[in-house]
Amino acid sequence: MTASDGTRGMIAVDKIGCKILFLNPQTYATEKVLDGFQRTVHELLVVPETGFAYVPIFGDGIHGRNPIPGKHLYAIDLAKRDIAAKIDLSPYEAPHTVRKGPDGTIYITCENSAVVAIIDPKTHKTTGAIESGSKNGHRLCISGDGTRLYTDNEEDATVSVIDLPARKLLGQIKTPQALAGIAVSEDGRTVIAVSDIEPVAFVIDPQAGAVTRTLPLEGVAKPAQIARYAPDGKFLVVTSLNSDMVSIIDASFARQKAVKVGSQPMDMAFRGDALFVACQGDGSIHIVDLPRRAHKTSFAAGTGCESIGFW
Repeated sequence: MTASDGTRGMIAVDKIGCKILFLNPQTYATEKVLDGFQRTVHELLVVPETGFAYVPIFGDGIHGRNPIPGKHLYAIDLAKRDIAAKIDLSPYEAPHTVRKGPDGTIYITCENSAVVAIIDPKTHKTTGAIESGSKNGHRLCISGDGTRLYTDNEEDATVSVIDLPARKLLGQIKTPQALAGIAVSEDGRTVIAVSDIEPVAFVIDPQAGAVTRTLPLEGVAKPAQIARYAPDGKFLVVTSLNSDMVSIIDASFARQKAVKVGSQPMDMAFRGDALFVACQGDGSIHIVDLPRRAHKTSFAAGTGCESIGFW
């Protein structure tokens, strides 16, 4: 059912339940469930223009402790609401964050292998990998012009800088503390690295190759994790898994507000002026009014969804 704003569908990755859910974009009721995956489904990329979503199988552990790492990336047909392909990433292990480059190519960090694997979306096959220069690169982001790819390297306390067209590691930017998340502004001038030690984020000038500012997350008691810029670039949003808070920050960093959501908020999705936050700790998804920086409502979905998306 198409929503009034043209949204055709909603998908959620239930990490705790190890399922993929299709939700009604108007009522948010769960309409279909894909099950039977190896533990555990982890993270999400939705590509509306091709009609596919991508969900990695990370493994049965967490970052740094993943004894049975996954080696597959599932391509999901959004129209059929079913599995289209099971992409074998071997020999690369523990696939995590997956993003699309401007040319449509799919890139995914393979944590245990410390590489960014490259996926051809037409054939759904791995075509190569880029070394990250890290022990185990965690998350990635890509600049709007497609010239740079960045990975956050948790324990290394570094951000790897990759020339994406050349598919070559250029070097690393040192950060004051171990990291948990990363984002890049649409114009590529600012990279945000989220601390895994304190409730702060580090503002990086990628041209200078250095941290230029430490940004405290106001009203957040414990370290945060995932960072994303809103599609229009007006807001930076950071979720704190350990504080049950979402920080909504102006792109200028002049104003911010922490909004209380559910237990263990993780990844998020934007839909108009609304921010949808998946809370894996209690099986809830929360909706926040971005301009007003105010909580609107919440609904139940799965056992504990980590990621959500629209098309």
